[in-house]
Amino acid sequence: MKQGYVKVAAATPKIVVADCVENAQRIVESIRKMEQGGAKVMVLPELCLTGYTCNDLFWQERLLEETKIQLGMIAEQTKDTDGLIFLGLPWEERGKLYNAAAVLNRGKVLGIVPKKHLPNYNEFYEMRHFEEGQEAIHMTKFQGEEIPFGMNLLFRCEQIPRLTVAAEICEDLWSPNPPSTSHALAGATVIVNLSASDEMTGKDGYRRSLVNSSAARLVCGYIYATAGEGESTTDLVFGGQNLISENGNLLAESGRFENGVIFADIDIAHLVSERRRMTTFPAQNAEGYLTVEFPLEMEETKLQRQFDPHPFVPSNMGLRNERCDEILNIQAMGLKKRLEHTKCNCAVIGISGGLDSTLALLVTTRAFDKLGIDRSNILCVTMPCFGTTDRTYTNACELTRTIGATLKEVDIKEAVTLHFRDIGQDMDNHDVTFENGQARERTQVLMDIANQKNGLVVGTGDLSELALGWATYNGDHMSMYAVNASVPKTLVRHLVQYYAETCGDEKLEAILMDVLDTPVSPELLPPKDGEIAQKTEDLVGPYELHDFYLYYMLRMGYEPKKIYRIARLAFRDSYDDETILKWLKKFYWRFFSQQFKRSCLPDGPKVGSVAVSPRGDLKMPSDASVRIWIKQLEEM
Repeated sequence: MKQGYVKVAAATPKIVVADCVENAQRIVESIRKMEQGGAKVMVLPELCLTGYTCNDLFWQERLLEETKIQLGMIAEQTKDTDGLIFLGLPWEERGKLYNAAAVLNRGKVLGIVPKKHLPNYNEFYEMRHFEEGQEAIHMTKFQGEEIPFGMNLLFRCEQIPRLTVAAEICEDLWSPNPPSTSHALAGATVIVNLSASDEMTGKDGYRRSLVNSSAARLVCGYIYATAGEGESTTDLVFGGQNLISENGNLLAESGRFENGVIFADIDIAHLVSERRRMTTFPAQNAEGYLTVEFPLEMEETKLQRQFDPHPFVPSNMGLRNERCDEILNIQAMGLKKRLEHTKCNCAVIGISGGLDSTLALLVTTRAFDKLGIDRSNILCVTMPCFGTTDRTYTNACELTRTIGATLKEVDIKEAVTLHFRDIGQDMDNHDVTFENGQARERTQVLMDIANQKNGLVVGTGDLSELALGWATYNGDHMSMYAVNASVPKTLVRHLVQYYAETCGDEKLEAILMDVLDTPVSPELLPPKDGEIAQKTEDLVGPYELHDFYLYYMLRMGYEPKKIYRIARLAFRDSYDDETILKWLKKFYWRFFSQQFKRSCLPDGPKVGSVAVSPRGDLKMPSDASVRIWIKQLEEM
């Protein structure tokens, strides 16, 4: 449970209709399986102690008496179980019968939660047997102990108060105003649903969408356990489609018609962080609720959830292609609007033969096509200098010609050499001045040509470079519209590859594939034997690591030690722990120290959930200290 992770489980035992004794044993067996899997919140189906399909047997006194006896037996057998357990049963209260959930912890029944919305249509006849649950809490008795009864019950962990759990039952989820809404607004971060939802063609998809949408709307974890094999098949079949969702993301799902247990790790800390940042999520108001505290042992959750090493790139190829096309359109539409607004029929791009400028050109091409402007009005400027290699120069020229844009070459060696002489820079001193002087000269050239042509300079720098500050201030850092500003480096590669694979032009595809195969480099240092001498990732670290760090820091709000923990899992086959920690420290240092560059970024379209525009997603002081972030890593 450290760092906010809580393992949860949903189980569907194979019950025997109306046999409470047998069902109790099978429920305990399911609890043992969930316990062995490390679950701390355990959910079983609606009315599982008797069976949902008892129908008029619910009126039998013998069934109701045995139900309470077996509930006591389950409590006794789970007194050493470290977890919060929810199981469904009929409960007689004040002369009426309720479809309810019993909540257990360490041998005690903490409360009884009745079902609010009773279906009484089509195949359902719950109003024939049960009374509608009420929000108000009153005390009832079980085995001589007073316990709370009512819908408005919250169960809060003593050791991790952020783990606050509430329950609703089956149809409650399907109603227009589910109890889970009030529960979440009262502070519940996890909602459990004890269900007995019968199967019909296509119902599984709707059920899944309901669970996911509820988890997303309420910014919560949602655990759904439903009835399966063992229920009566007189008229219905129950499939046991258990589901666990976190903020709209499906973490686990059982196969239908396969009674069993599913597990997932819910990130409570992330849910709290999301709610905190959302101004439309109200402050907690638990008025009218009773909070029951329960203990759990503090231990590190053995994580089973997978962490994609490339969180910005969908792993599914079909979804990836769809996403790439969508992003290219967002970028192109942003540029299209800017060109229309400024009445520019010309775009100026510094073309280097590298990934970023290639993507910028492809986006600009799409924008020009949408505007109906001839591609020859795209002016690609190649500016060879001390570090330019034949490979990148050739690719830049061939790409421009193949696209149908106009190529202009401005060799900046003489201008930079003269500038270095003027400021007293030794040509053999390949320091930061040597590098940045070239970058600023290139930007000046682009800006002046744009003025000549009444054009607009299209920026090429990407999100990863901005996060690390790997851009020359007032050099490649500056443009008139930055189309790649919210596209991380790992995604840039896939966008270019997608374009290559779908363009239908063999020559263009070959050029783009060679660009993809070229090492990432600013090419500001002289080549060695004609090859690129300056490889970016040798200097600042692997971009796939930095993009991973960036996503989990900005999008998820994770602290450094938590990012380190999951990075070790995500990259266990690629990097050792020392390497991951080294570049994580470097990431934090650069991210904080380079904010001043992001504070004055040019305009550019946001394409994903992570962006660093000072006008939108990231309003951060340029002189904030990184001390406490680095300190946490050094103390590990």
